[in-house]
Amino acid sequence: MPHPSFSHYDEHGRARMVDISDKSVTTRRAVAGGRITVQAATLETIAQGLVPKGPPFEIARIAGIAAAKKTADLIPLCHPLRLTFIDVSINPGEDGQSVTVTATASAEEKTGVEMEALVACTTALLTIYDMLKAVDKTMSISEVHLIEKSGGRSHTPAT
Repeated sequence: MPHPSFSHYDEHGRARMVDISDKSVTTRRAVAGGRITVQAATLETIAQGLVPKGPPFEIARIAGIAAAKKTADLIPLCHPLRLTFIDVSINPGEDGQSVTVTATASAEEKTGVEMEALVACTTALLTIYDMLKAVDKTMSISEVHLIEKSGGRSHTPAT
């Protein structure tokens, strides 16, 4: 049986969504980041517009935005949120062998938007992988993490 202080379990050990009824609505914001390592030649292929499936960064950006809106459908105990903002930025890394993704989510809600930012970031990375898998068999997704969050009781500063 789960420990009695686990927030996502009831007194009978059953998983449950946390009751946020008594929490205050505040502006919630979260930023998540991640990286995909690619071959230098892959970045050149992207820059030249020669990826067979089309422009991977724009498709990945849209996929990330769409995924953030579906977070509660994907993560079982997440609350459905009314996002007021979601942005996904995708940039070639300065090392010439990676692409960085940063996702920002905001909402006026009773609970945070960390999972929405993380889902947006991860989905964008997976979409880049899918768009480039015919071009680069060496890709690796890594470093997906929460960069910062604000609103509510706890805050995580930028790293």
